[in-house]
Amino acid sequence: MTSPSDSPLPARPRLIATDLDGTLLHDDKSVSDRTIAALAAAEKAGIEVFFVTGRPSRWMDVVSEHVHGHGLAICANGAAVVDLHAGGELVEVRALDRETALTVVQALRDAAPGTTYAVELTTGIHYEPTYPPFHEDPGATVATAEKLLGTADQGPAAPVVKLLAHHPDLTPDGFLTLARTAVGDLATVTRSSPTALLEVSGLGVSKASTLALCCAERGISSDEVVAFGDMPNDLEMLTWAGTSYAMGNAHPDVLAAASGRTATNNEDGVAVVIEEILARL
Repeated sequence: MTSPSDSPLPARPRLIATDLDGTLLHDDKSVSDRTIAALAAAEKAGIEVFFVTGRPSRWMDVVSEHVHGHGLAICANGAAVVDLHAGGELVEVRALDRETALTVVQALRDAAPGTTYAVELTTGIHYEPTYPPFHEDPGATVATAEKLLGTADQGPAAPVVKLLAHHPDLTPDGFLTLARTAVGDLATVTRSSPTALLEVSGLGVSKASTLALCCAERGISSDEVVAFGDMPNDLEMLTWAGTSYAMGNAHPDVLAAASGRTATNNEDGVAVVIEEILARL
């Protein structure tokens, strides 16, 4: 493992952007005392911390009390900016057009028969009868993706933040490659799960593009950002940031793309680098 001190760091970074699952969080989804202290120390030193995750806003309770100052987090792979100080209130939504989502559904049905779908709205998740539910949601509607994405019987339609596509047999990376070919420039396709579960967002919507917008509002350049991640949905963010770290447990593509490498998520790899940053100030 490359130690943080062997990797270039900006003289004084202004923002830390970190993924959650597999990165900041331990495998049991906890935040260690060491990481909590490092995040608080960074904020006290004037370095903003942004959580940038594929999670929906309703799953941010694990870190909501650790966002200081601005209170904002980037969720759903960049499709939503939420205010955790205001209970997850939506600040901005970069939605996936429903007609585009329907076209993607058909393209993947043709390219990978057996694909099943879930639709993540700003109001919650809904899924097809054969989609493997990863989280029990008593408010979920169970129907075909075509019906879930239709609007005729639903009145005003909530924005779609993410389309989820699962395949029972394909490998995760194989499904991602196939889907990107089938979808083309209709939408952004990525993944963060160890299973063949893809996440589809609006074209150009990613952790990186939304983070760049948030940084521009603050007058922060990419060179002043230090980013952390572990999975393919972090790649754009890691290559956009001036300094980036792959976790020791990261996907091979992430390890190759990041400018540095730190310890695993269970070894508090994010805290290791933050401590190094603060020691240099």
